Amino acid sequence: MRCSKCGNPKVIIKKEQSGQLLCKDCFIESIEKKAIKTIRKEKLLDKKDKVLVALSGGKDSVTALEILNTFREMNVIDICAVTVDEGIDNYRQDGVDIAIRHAKRLGIEHKVVSLKDEYGITLDEIMQKDNHKGSCTYCGVFRRTIINKAAREMGATKIATGHNLDDEVQAIIMNYLEGNTDNLTKLGAKSESKAKEFTVKIKPLREIPEREIGLYVVAKDLEVHFDSCPYAQQSFRGEVSEVLNQLSKKHPTIKYSTLRGYDKIKEVLKKEFKKEYPKGRCERCGEPSANRLCKACTFIEELN
Repeated sequence: MRCSKCGNPKVIIKKEQSGQLLCKDCFIESIEKKAIKTIRKEKLLDKKDKVLVALSGGKDSVTALEILNTFREMNVIDICAVTVDEGIDNYRQDGVDIAIRHAKRLGIEHKVVSLKDEYGITLDEIMQKDNHKGSCTYCGVFRRTIINKAAREMGATKIATGHNLDDEVQAIIMNYLEGNTDNLTKLGAKSESKAKEFTVKIKPLREIPEREIGLYVVAKDLEVHFDSCPYAQQSFRGEVSEVLNQLSKKHPTIKYSTLRGYDKIKEVLKKEFKKEYPKGRCERCGEPSANRLCKACTFIEELN
């Protein structure tokens, strides 16, 4: 077997969708080209943007940082980063340390914010309570709030996350099965809000499979935290992921076709289910909220 592009006999991957065989160098190039193509096609970056990377230290966020840094090196954008420490014993600290080292390696502005400091509670402590709603419910809301606040404080014009193809398709299926039309309208390569307090979010890795991102960081010898969140398999997302992976064995293009189908109907969904943006403020933290308390502060009140 030889590389389909250069003929190198040292092939490291057979692409699921196309069947293409690639050596290490051609594979690395293909991943970077695909991310850059998404950035250009979806107009994710503007000249002089300051992009805050949500840097967990895992393979996805490190890959997003690595690819966005090429634009920084060309003086197209500036980059900063924030790492959220959810407070998960024997798991989270390794990722935080790796994130700190990457920020230092690139010489970028970086801050670490913990749930304990921000809300007075860790995810481990939440999961010990009898009335919890599941780890991902809290983690998603708290992380989004912390990252959005950090973006404002650091003067970022965009927030970049490491969501890959698998993440995005899981979210499409989950929200459809749950009848969550509000969240369905928010998915996509770029998420904007009329509320100025919410920074634009971008997903440069949205069309790259999780498996290929894992191989990319290994091929480039990038330090990453490979361990999975210990709460992930207990979640609805974990169940949906398992089903999609099983389907992909017989239908290798199903994740791509699901993404393409969603992209075709997204604008119709947005028109059909227009969302009223919050015009008030949370009494506790001052974040935008349609109610007395924002979602994060509502959770804290319920847990206490």
